[in-house]
Amino acid sequence: MTSASLPGAEETTMSQKPKEQKPKETVTPAFDRRSFFKALSAGAAVAVTPAMVTPAAAVDPGKEETRARYQESEHVKNYYRVNRY
Repeated sequence: MTSASLPGAEETTMSQKPKEQKPKETVTPAFDRRSFFKALSAGAAVAVTPAMVTPAAAVDPGKEETRARYQESEHVKNYYRVNRY
């Protein structure tokens, strides 16, 4: 049985012509996705660029910071002995 032989049957939608539709007004956003990402990457590039480049100042650490700090105390000797260093 085909659809044409049934009473009240219509053609399939594949063979129907589309109805004339009024074209929708396309609204273009002022700030589309592509422009957003361009602005985002430009802003990131500006953010990572230092505002002012200043030379590094050398600092003398002094005698307190340069003295020897390691002392093989009793608990350090015990640690080495227990862990067989």
